[in-house]
Amino acid sequence: MWTITPAVESARPAPAAASWPGVLAASTLGAAPTWPDPATSAESWAVQPWISSGGSRAVRQPRLSWPLSPVPVVTKYFDAPETPFGAGHRGVDLAAAAGQDVLASDLGVVVFAGLVAGRPVISVDHDGGLRTTYEPVAAKVAVGDQVYRGQVLGTVLGGHPGCPVAACLHWGVRRGEDYVDPLALTGEVGEYRLKPWGGGP
Repeated sequence: MWTITPAVESARPAPAAASWPGVLAASTLGAAPTWPDPATSAESWAVQPWISSGGSRAVRQPRLSWPLSPVPVVTKYFDAPETPFGAGHRGVDLAAAAGQDVLASDLGVVVFAGLVAGRPVISVDHDGGLRTTYEPVAAKVAVGDQVYRGQVLGTVLGGHPGCPVAACLHWGVRRGEDYVDPLALTGEVGEYRLKPWGGGP
């Protein structure tokens, strides 16, 4: 019997297996995955592929997972500051319920769990120079703890400034010293502000 192989649905080729880590295999075997070089394209930061159980095609997986489940409503979007100390919104605010579990966005190590300007914050370092932050959160982890993707880090507290609902989680991401839009790393499209060309009004 002849088997007809269907045509590839997308004209865009899947990335070569050699250029991507086996994220699923690494997590199954307990090995730490190796993430793409920060100098590579923005697309490589937004998604990571894994090979399906059939091994026939690569399926892209977001670089980071959402810190709340189910996927929350975004109440305030990322707004990159024009200077290191300039005005902006260095993350996204997510609608939550007080006491809701906050989940680690990827495997990593807790590097901070304490107060910043009177607000309880958790920071986790991940491979590839990424650091995620979560606030305000009552921590269930301590500095030095290794955490896995989806692990409970703590619970959301009420009282986030400017939150239009009962409670909000502020979720931030840095790559080195630069703040990046967390939504871009989940594969979601954020809200963007167009700035005037040449500094005009």
